[in-house]
Amino acid sequence: MTLQSFGYVGIRSSRLSDWADYGEKFLGLQLVEKTGSLLRFRMDDRKQRIVVSTEQEDGFVFGWEVESASAADGLAGRLEVAKVKVAQIPRAECGLRGITGGIRFADPAGNKLEAFWGAEVADEPFTPGRSISGFRTGTLGVGHAVLHVERVDDLMWFYVDVLGFKLSDFTTKPFKAYFFHVNPRHHSFAMIETGKRGVHHLMMELCSLDDVGQGYDIALQTPGRIGTTLGRHINDLMTSFYARTPDDFLMEYGWGGKSIDPDTWKPEEVTYGPSLWGHDRNWLAPELMAEARAMRMKAAADGQREPVQVMPGNYQIGVGSCPWWNEMKKA
Repeated sequence: MTLQSFGYVGIRSSRLSDWADYGEKFLGLQLVEKTGSLLRFRMDDRKQRIVVSTEQEDGFVFGWEVESASAADGLAGRLEVAKVKVAQIPRAECGLRGITGGIRFADPAGNKLEAFWGAEVADEPFTPGRSISGFRTGTLGVGHAVLHVERVDDLMWFYVDVLGFKLSDFTTKPFKAYFFHVNPRHHSFAMIETGKRGVHHLMMELCSLDDVGQGYDIALQTPGRIGTTLGRHINDLMTSFYARTPDDFLMEYGWGGKSIDPDTWKPEEVTYGPSLWGHDRNWLAPELMAEARAMRMKAAADGQREPVQVMPGNYQIGVGSCPWWNEMKKA
């Protein structure tokens, strides 16, 4: 697999002051550069992960990490065979992104993508903008990106056959959505068939559930900020909520995402809908929101339960026993 992780995102916006506040005081990112036309944010040891700029030509640019220049050359060859135009990222822009080099191209819907290598590491430790435990990144990358698309089938060939994404799973109700992985994160990319084009949401994963809960409290202080209420997904098991950004796309803020083995994972259809509980989506049409709620009621009636996904150091074993978990271990 050529692509290794979702490495960075560039966002075009005229609302730099709003983004500075949103990025630091709500998300907990570290603002490392602020000019009249640009903001650069860190979320780990990388020099930057998110750039917001008034001068970026495209609304969004998604950077996907590859191992080396030769890996990028191989990808460029596959893109050219598929008749996709490829260009080198200029040296000055590589410096802005904190990378050694890369290539740029677009998917068939016009979404701008880059494949890069040689990400630079900062000299100083990451310092969050508010008190959080940190983000789950490293080799897993920033998180995930989800696009509005007119038709999933029109783009599937490009992301699977050309770029090498692997299908994690999919759902058809209350909307059609396909999820893809490039590493052990359950999905780093997804497409939702809404008949539109653009970014539906970006996701960043925290290292503590309390970071998410306290972020939810902060979001509730701004009327209209919550786009999807607190809930838990049924496929990647993420406990999260979605908040509107200064440019009105959504940011998923979550904890406890599932890790998979990319070499053995078998995709399947998720029939209980996208969420095990919660996640009331006020961006859905009323009839689809009602359908999503009915699917969650069925999951509850059927007793759907999933183990919590934890990392070393962020849990303790409580006193007592869990009959459900004991039965699960026998299965």
